Amino acid sequence: MNAPLPRQALAAAALALSLLAPARAAEPARWVGTWTASPQATWGAGFVLPNNAPDRVRDQTIRQVARISVGGQRVRIALSNAYGREPVTIGAARIARSLGADRTDAGSDRALTFGGRASVVLLPGAPVLSDPVELSAPALAELAVSLYLPQDTALRSFHWEGSQDAYLARGDRAAQPVLDGAEKISSRPYLSGVYVESARPTRTVVAFGDSITDGAASTPNRNQRWPDFLAQRLAERDIAVLNAGISGAQVLNDGMGVSALARFERDVLAQRPDTVVLLMGINDIGWPGSSFEPTREAMNAQRLIDGYRQLIARARQAGVRIVGATLTPFEDALSDAPVKHYFNADKEKVRQQVNRWIRTSGEFDAVADFDARLRDPKHPARMQAAFDSGDRLHPGDAGYRAMADSLDEAVLFGAR
Repeated sequence: MNAPLPRQALAAAALALSLLAPARAAEPARWVGTWTASPQATWGAGFVLPNNAPDRVRDQTIRQVARISVGGQRVRIALSNAYGREPVTIGAARIARSLGADRTDAGSDRALTFGGRASVVLLPGAPVLSDPVELSAPALAELAVSLYLPQDTALRSFHWEGSQDAYLARGDRAAQPVLDGAEKISSRPYLSGVYVESARPTRTVVAFGDSITDGAASTPNRNQRWPDFLAQRLAERDIAVLNAGISGAQVLNDGMGVSALARFERDVLAQRPDTVVLLMGINDIGWPGSSFEPTREAMNAQRLIDGYRQLIARARQAGVRIVGATLTPFEDALSDAPVKHYFNADKEKVRQQVNRWIRTSGEFDAVADFDARLRDPKHPARMQAAFDSGDRLHPGDAGYRAMADSLDEAVLFGAR
């Protein structure tokens, strides 16, 4: 895997992104995040999972679809070259309402500019924010963002688990309503955020997690992740839900993305949320001794709890409510996958110890007991069959819906 950039680069990115959301009470209309995809570094061929993205892009257009949560009449996007080692030139960028797959509504198509210019260079380690553009984007609308990359470019910054097809076409076709002959890819290169201007008071929830938050094993192209179901329920109440999940994410260690401790400012606090829901730790427990990290020392509950305490302290310092989610059942997880030895009895003991602390310590502002919601009452170490995707680690669509349904506004925001 590529070595991540120094932590100073993450801090700089967090500072830059924090400028996207001005202070809440400063003006009647403000920019709020309505969709996000946390940046990751691509990895080499020796890793157990494929990149699901081309190694290089040249004279090609990438079209990506994002379903937003809250809506607005003006939009802008954020792009990220967080893990690039060289500048990336975006020759053209456009946004439009999606008509499904690679198709866009031509009447809604808008050119995006950056400081008034049609092209922009993404510097290594840095995010870029587009100028605002007038576009009616209702709550839960699907928007298509098209980026043209004219130069030979090594793709080093992306989001791996798209759960949504993206489209790669030859030439500058960003303005075309249909990308005939485009290649499908399942990752998200460069696109890291969509923002809307909101004149109404809007609250924000960030779902901060791993593959279970990222939506692994949900039905592709259907927005069936648990944060999607939550957004669907809360958007009409002017509550934005942002998915800051990264598949393979860990609290303490870098893996398929830098650790939660390293990316908390950039992916959570820079959004200036009201609440963060933390569901992470199963990979800290499951990866050591598995095909992912065969030689890493086994995790113990106290180390993971110490990591949670750091995130709690940093959330409190920022005035953000933090909800701790219990780790969901994973007995026999990934037994039919290329990943081996993800689960064993000792790892289950650690999960139970961690969940006991989450439920009883009182250190989180509230608890989302996803474990209790998904587990099989007759076999608590295992997920209920009705909620299981089939790999005994990730819920299916019904499981993700059950997770979202278990979160009410009292848990998310406290008694009012």
